[in-house]
Amino acid sequence: MEDQFQPDAIIIGTGLAGLTAAMEITNAGKKVLLLDQETEENIGGQAFWSFGGLFLINSPQQRRMGIKDSYDLALQDWKGTAGFDRKEDYWPRKWAEAYLKFAAGEKYQYISKLGIKLMFMVGWAERGDGSAHGHGNSVPRFHVSWGTGTGVVKPFVEKAYQAKEKGLLQMKFRHRVTGLNIEHGKIKGVKGDILEADLKKRGEPTSRNVVSHFEYTAPHVIIASGGIGANHELVQKNWPERLGKAPENMVCGVPAYVDGKMIGIAENSGAHIINPDRMWHYTEGLQNWDPIWPSHGIRILPGPSSLWFDAKGNRLPAPFLPGFDTLGTLKYIQETGFSYSWFILTQKIIKKEFALSGSEQNPDITNRNYTLFMKRIFGKKAPEPVEAFKEHGKDFVVSDNLKDLVEKMNLLSGNRLLDYEKIKAQIEARDRELDNTFSKDTQVNYIRNTRNYWGDKLGRVAPLHKILSPENGPLIAVRLNILTRKTLGGIKTNLNAQVLREDESVIEGLYAAGEAAGFGGGGMHGYRALEGTFLGGCIFSGMVAGKYIAGL
Repeated sequence: MEDQFQPDAIIIGTGLAGLTAAMEITNAGKKVLLLDQETEENIGGQAFWSFGGLFLINSPQQRRMGIKDSYDLALQDWKGTAGFDRKEDYWPRKWAEAYLKFAAGEKYQYISKLGIKLMFMVGWAERGDGSAHGHGNSVPRFHVSWGTGTGVVKPFVEKAYQAKEKGLLQMKFRHRVTGLNIEHGKIKGVKGDILEADLKKRGEPTSRNVVSHFEYTAPHVIIASGGIGANHELVQKNWPERLGKAPENMVCGVPAYVDGKMIGIAENSGAHIINPDRMWHYTEGLQNWDPIWPSHGIRILPGPSSLWFDAKGNRLPAPFLPGFDTLGTLKYIQETGFSYSWFILTQKIIKKEFALSGSEQNPDITNRNYTLFMKRIFGKKAPEPVEAFKEHGKDFVVSDNLKDLVEKMNLLSGNRLLDYEKIKAQIEARDRELDNTFSKDTQVNYIRNTRNYWGDKLGRVAPLHKILSPENGPLIAVRLNILTRKTLGGIKTNLNAQVLREDESVIEGLYAAGEAAGFGGGGMHGYRALEGTFLGGCIFSGMVAGKYIAGL
């Protein structure tokens, strides 16, 4: 019976974008074949490991928290952030506008009908460069799924298995696509390798030993295979000069299967790949003390209070503050000649402000445990995974006094770049700014401002206090590494998610969605992202591709 299954569409990749497209196509009674080089254990892809942040505009959660948001304000923020300035940005602009309309309209109902629940507090990510018209979110828009990334992925996985039970969907894992069959400008199907079975746990690297080959036909093929984040060779090859020299050493924020190979295969078949130099990597990466995949890195999602120093002990200037301007800070750090930097903070700050990206690092939210979540908000310690990193992580040092802390920082970095007196003078200067209710220190002023938003005051931003006062200790230093994550460019598509050639003609029957398409159009984020837009971009682009095929 399986051999008689003739799909209307083949989808490459069982991540969030692919699963969304499959749901839309099978909802219309059409048949789908899902292919993935990984094991069934990895269904849901990279989204499973995410913190589960979703970007929404004028949501019920925002309104309940007194946040006034609108499509126009979000468009202002998006344009100032994206910085579209290329001829190739025609379709990315169109996708950005369409996505914002989705985020301000249908998106909330779309995810709610699937059973995705959002937490009551709205986070304020990428707070920006300090200008109204420039980069950053003017208001909080980061909605965390109650269940993190696992909660976002779960309903789409369930829909796939329901469609399978109805005979509308087949899944073939360990099927790695190596080529697209195109004849006379139309897609005919795909071919590739069957990899040997592997019993590794989710996220662990699997075998690439080939045991056989396959070839399948269908009139429609969707590439939803993800980006290049785990392929450091491609990351370094595409690294733009505007971000400084590419780091020689980076920690990896995604599993090894995020290799970007399908993007190259699409290009060899005539697809136009645009904006490959646009990428989204983080500056607050930690070496995971309990790794799952190679060079496994975890990102700190920081509140705004930690003092940020470069490798030579210079405090970073505004707007390069924690949680403000990811790529601006990355460029600044790379121009120092070193690919790491430091946070210096107190126990009061780490308790209130440190969250770690990743579903596995947030058991309270992932497992929907209200008791644990209340401990996160009101407990005396940081969440258990954060405390575990503080105790076991290679990048953490703790001390009751600054001199000893700086000595330990130098030992950790293996050099003598940090001068105790220099760092002490900078922290003392900042601490003196707290003696009045007004200040000239941008970071101090911003902390005072952000605590006017009660979501930050309740659960995200520590009360202002002097770093060097003993009652606020112990002192903590964290070495921050560059962490690879997202591909912002990719396969160029029109607003039907159809893949385009360089001359704008359509490769009939070929589509792209998710990170492989730069989340839409070949890079709907432009140069920078507003956060919470990656999972949403996968859902939206997968939905668009699926609905278009379903309607044919």
